[in-house]
Amino acid sequence: MLAEAVRRAAASAGAPALLGAIDSVRVVGLLSWRYRDPGALVAAALGTSVRHTVYTGNGGSHPQALVNDACEDVAAGRCDVVVVGGAEAWRTRTALRAEGRRPAWEQEPDDAAPTETRPDVPMRHETEVRVGLDRPVHVYPLVEQAVRAAAGRGVEEHGRRVADLWARFAAVAATNPHAWVRDAPDAATIGTPGPRNRMVAAPYPKLLSSNNAVEQAAAVVVCSVAAARRLGVPEDRWVFPLAGAEASDTAAIAARPVLAGSPAIRLAGAAALDLAGVALADLGPVDLYSCFPSAVQVAAAELGLPVDDPGRELTVTGGLTFAGGPWNNYTTHALATMHERVLAEQRPGLVTANSGYLTKHSIGVYGAAPPRDGFRRASARATQAAVDAVGTTPVVATWDGPAELEAWTVVHDRDLRPERVLAALRVDGRDGPRDPDGPDRRGRTLAASDDAALAAHLVTAAAEGSRARVRADGSFTLV
Repeated sequence: MLAEAVRRAAASAGAPALLGAIDSVRVVGLLSWRYRDPGALVAAALGTSVRHTVYTGNGGSHPQALVNDACEDVAAGRCDVVVVGGAEAWRTRTALRAEGRRPAWEQEPDDAAPTETRPDVPMRHETEVRVGLDRPVHVYPLVEQAVRAAAGRGVEEHGRRVADLWARFAAVAATNPHAWVRDAPDAATIGTPGPRNRMVAAPYPKLLSSNNAVEQAAAVVVCSVAAARRLGVPEDRWVFPLAGAEASDTAAIAARPVLAGSPAIRLAGAAALDLAGVALADLGPVDLYSCFPSAVQVAAAELGLPVDDPGRELTVTGGLTFAGGPWNNYTTHALATMHERVLAEQRPGLVTANSGYLTKHSIGVYGAAPPRDGFRRASARATQAAVDAVGTTPVVATWDGPAELEAWTVVHDRDLRPERVLAALRVDGRDGPRDPDGPDRRGRTLAASDDAALAAHLVTAAAEGSRARVRADGSFTLV
């Protein structure tokens, strides 16, 4: 699948000769099958040899980060033609597993290894594992409650706004020939739980969640202008990477300064746009990483983009629910689609990519005209220092005492019944009253409850600020 995507990328560029000139293949971490050096297998399938391969660990920010790496390598003369891509066949893999069968897919020798690797993005802080807050489908709905509370909205009003946002994403997917779901469900269908749209973790039913049950591959080619000319790529197919940036928020959810924000997106986004010489008002197409609605809303707020602008959607593909969420590789699909949109609109485009739980971010700005000063990448050290200067919230790993409910999600079973609450709570062991007009310097702890009545209550309640009692074993109740 990935080799075929590379062939199609070269065909889209109008230059099949690109395939024989590839000197580096950089593959986003695959979950459907274990490969050791998939870049070498792709090169072999294309009938070419390469001198350099990269294989990443898990993380949705890797595609954009790999493109940023490739741009620097091409600009410095270390590489001439680089392929970045990935593929997943998760639907087939899970179907075979259900039948007790193992795929008869290619296996490599034990000593096969890429030239370089990139690590996993951390997603298992001990405070999260302790209470079971251990997967994206639990964390992002908890962040959604924080977004709602920060906006001061009621549960029903906010639910309508989120369903409307996702309906617009579905409408974009309907126009995308590569999207997995193209039937464009409306907001009422998306936001209403039921047998065909089961509640997964409130406030998210299935149609507000990433869809990884797909068979999808995508690839992009990064090359020098000299290589493009030499290999016959028509200039009307050229899109220029203008700038890139990366930054990370703290890996521990409990340590975030605010649950409904991301200093890393704000600062990396500003750095990328500044280096590209592109003002926010001059941006054309945008693709914000869209595993869940809270990720889009947080990114839009930090970048200064309205979520309800009738003149611009925040996705070019339709997002991970409808276009498809092939695990780590979604952003490669966004980049391939952004190429076409930038060419069509002749305006610069912005792509954000996200790993973990709104943890690690990579951002790219693209244009139809060459950048005046060449591709520019923000200093990761300087950007990260600015993020770190924002500070963190004290993490209280074990707490026994009063607390204030901050955000939560309610996990449902397969029979649509609420069964478990996962929550973030504020705790305060300091002497003296809290300054209501000052920053919230209280600590944060994570807790859970298996109380069915509490779970049912918190599905529909705007309970932020409620008094709670946390126990040392990580459980909690409202009081």
